Amino acid sequence: MSNDDGVLSAGLEALAEAMAPLGEVWVVAPEVEQSAASHAISLHRPLRIRKLKERWYSVDGTPTDCAYLAIHHLMKDELPRIAVAGINHGPNLADDVIYSGTVAAAMEASLLGVPAIAFSLVSRKPSDFGPAARFARSLVAAALAEALPGRLLLNVNVPDGQPEGYAVTRLGRHSYGNAVVENVDPRGRRYYWIGGNAYQHEDVPGSDCNAIFDERLISVTPMVLDLTDGALLERLSRWKLDGFQRRAAEAG
Repeated sequence: MSNDDGVLSAGLEALAEAMAPLGEVWVVAPEVEQSAASHAISLHRPLRIRKLKERWYSVDGTPTDCAYLAIHHLMKDELPRIAVAGINHGPNLADDVIYSGTVAAAMEASLLGVPAIAFSLVSRKPSDFGPAARFARSLVAAALAEALPGRLLLNVNVPDGQPEGYAVTRLGRHSYGNAVVENVDPRGRRYYWIGGNAYQHEDVPGSDCNAIFDERLISVTPMVLDLTDGALLERLSRWKLDGFQRRAAEAG
């Protein structure tokens, strides 16, 4: 288990309690909040691991660092059957998955061959993690009953309050606006806040955004790690580059 809200977050505690009946739980989470850290990994400084209690560790690094250290170091003698991340306090819908540290922790585990699921609660205010934790237990129990591919990666978002059910979805499209707030600090230097709060989502049938906001359903989105745009491959091969000859890439 990991997250990006930090090792002391209420969402992590709720998820750990939910996972306890399913097997031996290990927690390896950031020492402090790492929200929006994306898939950053610490390659140019040493990392420190602190044991807080049995099978519960903090790392002074990113969520990706945590997944890497858990799988390659702390649990190297017996790899986990599944990795779970969250419960994130806030949405990880649509394009959020590019920025999310919670999703990155799950993604790193999946890259390393451990099936992974990221969980998020779509609420900014103090909230009850109970419904999300109960769904997490049910979904992980179902996953453990299956023969999972090592690179399984699921992204789950749970609406605040009592959801009406769940849907298997695709990533949607949304925006928080494009505001840049410019101001001046007490020493006369300009500074900038980026990222707005003017939320809106496109109506994409079958998407995670539609499920959450229009239907009040939990969204379960399977994701892949291959970012190749298959539809663009053929079109790109027809581009004419002056002075260069295109050759076919060798098949693996």
